[in-house]
Amino acid sequence: MGQEKNPRRVADNEAMAKARMLRVSPQKLNLVAAMIRGKKVDKALTDLTFSKKRIALDVKKCLQSAIANAENNHNLDVDELVVAEAYVGKNLVMKRGRPRARGRFGRIMKPFSELTIKVRQIEEQA
Repeated sequence: MGQEKNPRRVADNEAMAKARMLRVSPQKLNLVAAMIRGKKVDKALTDLTFSKKRIALDVKKCLQSAIANAENNHNLDVDELVVAEAYVGKNLVMKRGRPRARGRFGRIMKPFSELTIKVRQIEEQA
């Protein structure tokens, strides 16, 4: 008997990758994610390589993972992939503090984020 196969979470011409526990605020990560949305994957990789943002390296790693998933798991053509979606979510927030004047306590929030990238294969228009 056995269990039935789980349906795919993405369409047949898509692949995705997730990066969790990225040590950056979601607002800052979204700036980098917005930079690659809708672009072809080779152009997006180039933009991330030469970006001055610290988190761009982790975003690039997640995008490379999505490309590898598309190629190896779903047999998609790498040359026809575009970044269909790149969205950011909140993760945990570490609460730290620092003593301030007159017995007060300054809260320091250290947020974490997660990033989901979906790549889609599109046919070239001739």
